[in-house]
Amino acid sequence: MPRPAVRPALALAACAALLLTAGCSSSGDGGPGDGRSPSGRSGRGTPGASASGTANAVPPAEGSVRVLRTVARNLKSPWGLAPLPEGGLLVSSRDEGTITRVDPDTGRKTRAGEVPGVAPAGEGGLLGLALSPDYASDHMVYAYFTTASDNRVARMIYDEKKPAGEQLGAPDTVFKGIPKGTNHNGGRIAFGPDGLLYVGTGETYRTELAQDRKSTGGKILRLTPEGEPAPGNPFGDSPVYSSGHRNVQGLAWDTDKRLWASEFGQDTWDELNQIVAGDDYGWPDAEGKGGGSAFHDPVAQWHTSDASPSGIAYAKGSVWMAGLRGERLWRVPLDGAEAAHDPQAFLEGKYGRLRTVVAAGGDRLWLVTSETDGRGTPGKGDDRILELAVS
Repeated sequence: MPRPAVRPALALAACAALLLTAGCSSSGDGGPGDGRSPSGRSGRGTPGASASGTANAVPPAEGSVRVLRTVARNLKSPWGLAPLPEGGLLVSSRDEGTITRVDPDTGRKTRAGEVPGVAPAGEGGLLGLALSPDYASDHMVYAYFTTASDNRVARMIYDEKKPAGEQLGAPDTVFKGIPKGTNHNGGRIAFGPDGLLYVGTGETYRTELAQDRKSTGGKILRLTPEGEPAPGNPFGDSPVYSSGHRNVQGLAWDTDKRLWASEFGQDTWDELNQIVAGDDYGWPDAEGKGGGSAFHDPVAQWHTSDASPSGIAYAKGSVWMAGLRGERLWRVPLDGAEAAHDPQAFLEGKYGRLRTVVAAGGDRLWLVTSETDGRGTPGKGDDRILELAVS
């Protein structure tokens, strides 16, 4: 059952250009503002991506979302979600530093184990999860987490045949030294169609890091599975793939292998960006559209009260974006590398803060709520995983 709506439903933001100015939310993972003006730019073609646009039909202006069922309840600060090929869902707990397996048929939860070295505080802790491209043979799970000194990515073997609580092997750190802070720790990781690991980071309130190519803060990184800078990266042997980001929270690819990323704004605009290797997305000099030729404009933007975006997924020709402060699921129908229609909102206020959305195949999505993260208003059964049917 949906959680009781404790806030009035917010009006649908059909197009960000028509929205009224709203302040940044300290309760939406966005951080305090400084009154910067919106800006941005249009980007170049993506190396390795289709230049002819999507081969699929342009999705209609109006889609739909149907909540099929609640898969699991009573999760503590869930953050990352990784569906297992043999069935089951691995879920990270940001504040407990644990990974739990959820049986999607019964909702039964089995604690796989605790990730050593996690130091949860503020927005930091055990964050994104991703399965190795060779998971069928190596059973490796990758995790992004905050330690006492940095943010890092480690991998560990998952063996569900072992006793509960002992199913995670010792972590092997593949990349470390990502700046950490109370907030803006990034945290989303995902393997792309190229078999490489993409890592979304934040600038930890040190805005200058986003424009500093020597820093891994405020970036999207592209790595080999072993944690080395990926061959073909735009800046030589640097792990940096794109720069000028405030706090990347979602990563997903469409059917033409284009990379999309969601990002927290500050005072004015949250963003959905189409990521091009080597491009600069403007922060802190630009927020939203209109920053001029130096920066890559977002494809869609929202005021922070309507989004504060977290995870994204691609399904049925659209990017689906979970909103924290906005407490809604956004649909952005795509036409190639552009938005085909105005964004459309669903589930407004029904389940509270929404943290993670993951494609489940076909027209299905997994959706994770985030009411127990210290900024929500938990109801009975929170937090939960939902199964959705979308169009």
